[in-house]
Amino acid sequence: MSPRHRGGILDDLLPGIRVGIDMDGVLADFNTGWMTRYNDEFGTNLDASMVQQWDGLYTLTHFTSMGEFWRWAQGDGRSTFRDAPPLAGAIEAVKRIGARHRVCIVSSKFDWAIPDSLAWLADHDVPAREVHFLWDKTLAECDVYLDDAPHQLSELTAGLPQAVVCRMVHPWNDPMDGVVDIHSWEEFEALVERVATEREASRITD
Repeated sequence: MSPRHRGGILDDLLPGIRVGIDMDGVLADFNTGWMTRYNDEFGTNLDASMVQQWDGLYTLTHFTSMGEFWRWAQGDGRSTFRDAPPLAGAIEAVKRIGARHRVCIVSSKFDWAIPDSLAWLADHDVPAREVHFLWDKTLAECDVYLDDAPHQLSELTAGLPQAVVCRMVHPWNDPMDGVVDIHSWEEFEALVERVATEREASRITD
C-alpha cells in the first residue's frame, strides 16, 4: 500500500500518486545561481562543475565556514535561492508530471530562504499541489521522492520503506542501497509512470 498523506479522504480523491520533489540540486541549479553572484561580486571564475562534495561549498570561496557562506548567501533582501536557474528539463518535466499526479515540493530551508524559494516556484510556474519546508521529509508521506542530499536519501529509505526513493545523480552524492539512481528528468518522469501503474494495479487487486 502506498503512503497515505494526512490529508485523508480528500487526498484519496485526487488523481495519481504523490511525487515529492526537492528544490536545490533537483529543480533549481543552486550552484550556478550562487556562483554567478559570487563571481560578479569578487571577480572570480567559479563553475558549478567544481562542486564535488556535500556541504563543502565554502572551500571553493574565501569564506572560512559554511556558516559564513550562508550569511553571505542570505544577501540583503534577495538571497541566492531566488536567482538560481532551473536545471535542464526540470520545469517542463514537472509540469507534465503535475498534469497526471500530485506534485509535492519537499525541501529543507532556512527560515530566511523560504520567501525567495516560494517566489522561485511562482516565477517558474511550478504546478505544486503542496509545498513542504521540512527537515524531516518523511512527514510529507509521498509515494516517490527525488532528492540529492545524501542524508535525506538515507533518512527517507529508513523512514518510508514503502516509498520509491530516487537520487538525482551528482558528484556530491554516492549510490545507496534501496535508492534508485536518476540521471535526467526524462528518466524520472518514466519512473513515476511505472510506479503509478504498479500502485494502481496493486490497489485493484487488494
